[in-house]
Amino acid sequence: MTDNKVIIVGSGIGGLAAAMRLATCGINVQIFEKQPYPGGKIRTNNSPAGLIDSGPTVLTMYEVFEELFTTCGESIENHLEIVPEEIIARHWWRDGSSLDLFSSFEKNMESIRGFSGVKSAQEFEKFNSLSKTLFGLFEQPIIKSPKPKLLPMIIKGGSHLKALYKTLVKQRILYDFLEDNFSDPRLTQLFARYATYVGGSPLMSPSILALIWNVESQGVWRVKGGMNQMPKCMENIAREAGAAFSYGKSVDEILIEDKKVQGIKLENGEKILADIVLFNGDPQALTTGLLGAQAKESIPHKSSLPRSLSAYVWSFSAKPTGKKLAHHNVFFNSNYKKEFQDIANGIMPTDPTLYVCAQGNNKDPTPSSTNISRFEIIINAAPVSNTKLFDKNEEFQRCKNITFPILESMGLKLSLDPKKEMLTTPFEFEKLFPGSSGSLYGRSPHGISSTFKRPLSQSQIKGLFMAGGGTHPGAGVPMACQSGKHAAEMILRGLNLT
Repeated sequence: MTDNKVIIVGSGIGGLAAAMRLATCGINVQIFEKQPYPGGKIRTNNSPAGLIDSGPTVLTMYEVFEELFTTCGESIENHLEIVPEEIIARHWWRDGSSLDLFSSFEKNMESIRGFSGVKSAQEFEKFNSLSKTLFGLFEQPIIKSPKPKLLPMIIKGGSHLKALYKTLVKQRILYDFLEDNFSDPRLTQLFARYATYVGGSPLMSPSILALIWNVESQGVWRVKGGMNQMPKCMENIAREAGAAFSYGKSVDEILIEDKKVQGIKLENGEKILADIVLFNGDPQALTTGLLGAQAKESIPHKSSLPRSLSAYVWSFSAKPTGKKLAHHNVFFNSNYKKEFQDIANGIMPTDPTLYVCAQGNNKDPTPSSTNISRFEIIINAAPVSNTKLFDKNEEFQRCKNITFPILESMGLKLSLDPKKEMLTTPFEFEKLFPGSSGSLYGRSPHGISSTFKRPLSQSQIKGLFMAGGGTHPGAGVPMACQSGKHAAEMILRGLNLT
């Protein structure tokens, strides 16, 4: 071990990725986490059918994790069983129609052709190609770069500049772009929902988010035993490399003097000194002074604003009947625009789209009408700073009276008596992740320049670094992992170890 010491505040995926990388390079790493477990937003809840994934449920961009493990001298296959999902998602509409999408382009063409006809298949083919092009232009200069760079993306664009212009300038809003490119409104609705994957409204998000489809189409993977196995595995590798983890330890302040990090102060008053602190939490916790007045100067206040979507999240076990479910299921509403207009006005949608993750049980990951299975249901919601509901009883009753009647009307019945403890509200997400306003994705992706406004891994305070979904390159498990890589490399570079 070297004399270098890095304190990491928070054990979300970004912090864990950084801990793995730093510890395997011989850095003295100490991680402090207020919860009794690692993972951040990768949460679980207990049920009679076993642990329920109550946050992210699958992996995308699997290569990001492969690269991390390889860099640390490990093979991910030696630690985790990663199962590819043949069906990306099963989609349902109020008219009784349904559509499966796959990680195979040919299967998707066939599926859409059968669902909506030859014209729709041709429109999808064009959209699929554009999404692939956009992701290719974004990957290196934006996602994999520690600082997003517009000029290299434009230069790389070359013959694709017309497509860039069409999506970035001419048709700025994702929903409008999709309406112009799909004749079937159901497909507009389907591909518009990908904006919510990074906490945005399809009515306000830039059309460049069409590239998210390419990420999904490259495949989704399920972690056997649940998503919580990933942070547990990352913790174990970091521990084996020498990292120390302290759970149930809430950090009250990042100690700063003369715009230079001195260490941290725990909630109990204990001070731990270090020249380098990596904050793996919502950047807004810094700008609002939750980690001390001095930390407010670490990043520009506006870099964490406006806030992304929150959610109402159900976690429970039940016996399903009436629908054959995939792992991912989306039950669409009849008025998609109204849903996001309600959210923009800070109210719970009366007719929301429902995401249903059917996780099976411990013995069988495939939901069955003969078995009790685990379920997570997600409803998009406004962040706490922009919501009109404050009472948990009222929120619970409203959410219950909306969620389950909608599913029953669409042919899915779940045998349960919903309890308040099965529901996590935006206010409860604010408590779980202080300073977040309940936003699950950090800064909102709204606005053409939002990609370039997120906080970077290095702050304006010497020795203070950041990682997580609220920092560059953005929200989602693979992006958080990538942020940890950026932060670790920046720290190592500063220590002259790269």
